[in-house]
Amino acid sequence: MKLADFHYDLPASAIAQEPASPRDQSRLMVLNRRNDAIEHHHFQEIIGHLKPGDVLVLNATKVFPARLRGKKKTGGKAEVLLLEPLQNSVWRGLVRGATQATDLLFPENLEARMTERLSEGEWELTFSSNHLREYLDRHGEMPLPPYIKRTAAQAQDLERYQTVYARQEGAVAAPTAGFHFTEPLLEKIRVQGISVVSVVLHVGWGTFRPVRTETIEAHAMLPEAYEVSDDAARDLNQARQQRRRIIAVGTTAVRTLETVCDSQGTFRAGKGHAELFIYPGYRYQAVDALITNFHLPDSTPLLLASAFYGGTKDNPFSLRFAYDEAIRKNYRFYSYGDAMFIE
Repeated sequence: MKLADFHYDLPASAIAQEPASPRDQSRLMVLNRRNDAIEHHHFQEIIGHLKPGDVLVLNATKVFPARLRGKKKTGGKAEVLLLEPLQNSVWRGLVRGATQATDLLFPENLEARMTERLSEGEWELTFSSNHLREYLDRHGEMPLPPYIKRTAAQAQDLERYQTVYARQEGAVAAPTAGFHFTEPLLEKIRVQGISVVSVVLHVGWGTFRPVRTETIEAHAMLPEAYEVSDDAARDLNQARQQRRRIIAVGTTAVRTLETVCDSQGTFRAGKGHAELFIYPGYRYQAVDALITNFHLPDSTPLLLASAFYGGTKDNPFSLRFAYDEAIRKNYRFYSYGDAMFIE
């Protein structure tokens, strides 16, 4: 299967630079897999497409201010995207502006040494402070994707590049399909008899790492930490036994659920690392409906969504007609953009 099959042209004006306000006023395309029908709504109207007994699965990961801007000791700008702590002052991260090991300088005289080149372009970074997490609250920036253009960090991004239900810190990218939910909307959903279950997948850069292979099958996902509680697994198994719909909010929730669900449809609790790569031809075990955003061309979330809609070897980008419709109807794309509900 060729990566080129998943390319489409998007006008720059369609890339959302600001989130909808309020959150649930973003637009919603409802796409029916049985008859290819498309409906156009606002997100707050999703409640009319949910049924009592449905289970809505949220990814409760929380983004931390992982981006640091500084300079090389030898001069020139440098930027670090921190991925995860390894021990005390040692972190794993990506560095922009330096390709060879060097020392980096940041505000408050913080220093970092690029001590070891790791795989996939990552570096081991040793900082001069053992209290880096507290430092990030003062000087770190929310790791907005590069297509959201900012001359400087905006205060609203600290709140809006985060779901209202974010609880467990560890992500460097947000599960953006959840941006559209508000607390009042979630409460209305619960009152309607719809269960809300939380899982965690700490979104790393593997989710948004570009596919650079000509064929889809040659790409590999990087591991991302997940956690599914005993209560969540129990609720999901009960829903499956009672033939109630399981609706994933976002592609990261999908990968978590599919990772912990066996071929008999049984969910298991626990912690681990998800490396599952979903592309057309994949047979879903865990998810019955999907809430997602409109994704970048040639990206792994787009492959996953196409697989869910029913992509095959003969028609891999099965969502192309819906994406073409979204462009014609002036939907807003990517992280701060509008939503799609595939049922």
